[in-house]
Amino acid sequence: MKIAKVILAGTAALTIISSATLAQEALTGTLTKVDRINRTVAIQPMQSDTTGANTGGAAEEFKAQDGLSLDTLHAGDKVTFSVTETGGIKTITKLQKQ
Repeated sequence: MKIAKVILAGTAALTIISSATLAQEALTGTLTKVDRINRTVAIQPMQSDTTGANTGGAAEEFKAQDGLSLDTLHAGDKVTFSVTETGGIKTITKLQKQ
């Protein structure tokens, strides 16, 4: 029983640390969709670790944080962004056109 509690506590700590790391890390990608009405964007992330690759995986959809302007952004724009995840919902906290 004690081992299970230690494992659960360790897993919870790693989840919190990885979420904080995701929020602080500046990511890059290409906007594939901008939905100003629902305040969501879809971004195809760029892979920085792979030599010769200029695109990442499939586009991922994010909710835009309140106060974040989407007015000047369009599909196809290259962007840098920061994300936080709370309760399984990924929210863009910072979004800048490159």
